[in-house]
Amino acid sequence: MNHQLSDLSPEGLRAFVGEQLERSRSRTVQLTDAVDTDDLVRQHSKLMSPLVWDYAHIGNQEELWLVRDVGGREPLRQDIDELYDAFQHPRAERPALPLLGPSETRAYVTEVRDKVMDVLDHVKFDGGRELVDNAFAFGMITQHEQQHDETMLATHQLRAGAPVLDAPPPPPGRELPRKEVFVPGGVFEMGTSIEPWALDNERPAHAVHVAPYVIDTVPVTNGDYLGFVLAGGYQDPRWWSDAGWKHVQKASLVAPRFWSHDSGEWSRVRFGHQEQLPLDEPVMHVCFYEAEAYAKWAGKRLPTEEEWEFAARFDPASGRTRRFPWGDESPGPQHANLGQRHLRPAPVGAYPAGASPLGVEQLIGDTWEWTSSDFHPYPGFRAWPYDEYSLVFFGPDYKVLRGGSFGTDEIVARGTFRNWDYPIRRQIFAGFRCARDPRPEELHTEELHTGELQD
Repeated sequence: MNHQLSDLSPEGLRAFVGEQLERSRSRTVQLTDAVDTDDLVRQHSKLMSPLVWDYAHIGNQEELWLVRDVGGREPLRQDIDELYDAFQHPRAERPALPLLGPSETRAYVTEVRDKVMDVLDHVKFDGGRELVDNAFAFGMITQHEQQHDETMLATHQLRAGAPVLDAPPPPPGRELPRKEVFVPGGVFEMGTSIEPWALDNERPAHAVHVAPYVIDTVPVTNGDYLGFVLAGGYQDPRWWSDAGWKHVQKASLVAPRFWSHDSGEWSRVRFGHQEQLPLDEPVMHVCFYEAEAYAKWAGKRLPTEEEWEFAARFDPASGRTRRFPWGDESPGPQHANLGQRHLRPAPVGAYPAGASPLGVEQLIGDTWEWTSSDFHPYPGFRAWPYDEYSLVFFGPDYKVLRGGSFGTDEIVARGTFRNWDYPIRRQIFAGFRCARDPRPEELHTEELHTGELQD
């Protein structure tokens, strides 16, 4: 999907929307058919909904926006709207609700999809309605389903029992040309005003000045992070913010979630597999406070959201802001680890074709990356088409994550896409990379302005 979507004919746009709806539904079916009825209705963590709630919620949102609003059709199941309103019931309470059972859920979402495809066949994309301009409502709902698919994938990670998901391994890593990249800074266009399916918090595009900085070539690896663990990082308050240290003590944190240590060996659980800790993969399932503490221990810091996007999108040679690190082309398997293709982060160095012009790698896919930034609106922000997507979350309670994970679909993983969560969250597929301010001699070394730093 690209920002030339508006160049498609109505029939071309209809075909594209149909493909995206089908891709998203195939993934949802895979994630829900993989488990038995008991696992569908069980709550695997207080942090997550039962899988059957997510499934019916996907269908209910599709009914609300595409069947009723865009299509102007009669409601199918108005009686369940309140049950599947994410703001009405916290996740911990959802198992006690009179939810649709698995077979009833499947029948409901199938009926909704049949109606949606009929709406798609008849909708006029040039009818003067902002909601259907460039098929925005369809894009929003497709992204909504893919976002819930990633949430359901996280629920699978929390699920106890034998493995039920499978995927081939990612491509191998390689030795990196350098550990850090000097970013000369400058003014760039952050966010977007032209990406047709971008959501409200990504808008509008606005000029941002970024001072020079240094950023890690790749995300921090399990091996890197293990050094922090073995050095007693979790027992030393020097590395932690006050809030972080309080959380470490309250939650008794000693390592990333799903790690364990036995007989001198470190291992992790990944979708039901107990496996030796892969030292060359990006670290995952760490909260913001853990990322922040590691960065301080390493003599660095987390990048701001502006620095992250500058590294991911700005091309110093042309002065242009790209859609993705590698250019304007939508992500392919050569660029990034996305879409549940591999069920794990790829080893660092696995995607040289996905590098930014300065040589920063794996910015898209593999793991969400914590930034130091709170979640705030951009200048000129407009809540649209509903307040509850972004507006109600703005403020200091949430930290911004960027880039997407191996479980994020390509239709979501834009260079402008903003994710956010509480700084204590660890069930999400989140890691980080470090940044730092340049040393005085680096600012005056001409070679560094090409993006190269010596190890």
